[in-house]
Amino acid sequence: MSGSVREAQEHRVWRFGADIDTDVLAPGAYMKLGIEGIAPHCLESVRPEFAGSVQRGDVIVAGPNFGIGSSREQAAAALVHLGLAAVIAPSYNGLYFRNAFNVGLLLLTCPQADLLQENERLMLEPQESSIISALSGRLACEPVPDFLMAMVQAGGLFNQLRQRLATQAAKVTNTPPHTSSPR
Repeated sequence: MSGSVREAQEHRVWRFGADIDTDVLAPGAYMKLGIEGIAPHCLESVRPEFAGSVQRGDVIVAGPNFGIGSSREQAAAALVHLGLAAVIAPSYNGLYFRNAFNVGLLLLTCPQADLLQENERLMLEPQESSIISALSGRLACEPVPDFLMAMVQAGGLFNQLRQRLATQAAKVTNTPPHTSSPR
């Protein structure tokens, strides 16, 4: 799964301010190109080097209201495509929050996100609702419900549904044929 969170993995921080909107994450001029064409322009208006320099497993730490703006799912999908492990912020736009989990992007709501620094290395512990920072120690996050963590671990809602359908199909094909009872 793209951008997955693995236990005991260090993640490099990219710092952003408050009110990062969906037009900055997925610029409208590139929307007709598909995610492969959108992702290279992700955040270019605020950090031109971001898309070309971000590495798989990195995290974004931002101020409040991350993902404000339109309901475009590509704003979260671009970050997944670039390999981000998570976004950490004190708050998110509601539509962005839902879209992020739908595409398999972990969002951690952390009231103390402002303590995390650019290029800092940290560990994510979403099951324990915390982040471990060498500079700031253990920071508490709001718990991520199990059903949303399952969505992230599956790589998004569509992958989760595909896995469920495949499991159900396997059960059906492995079921002994129905025999009719004698009359």
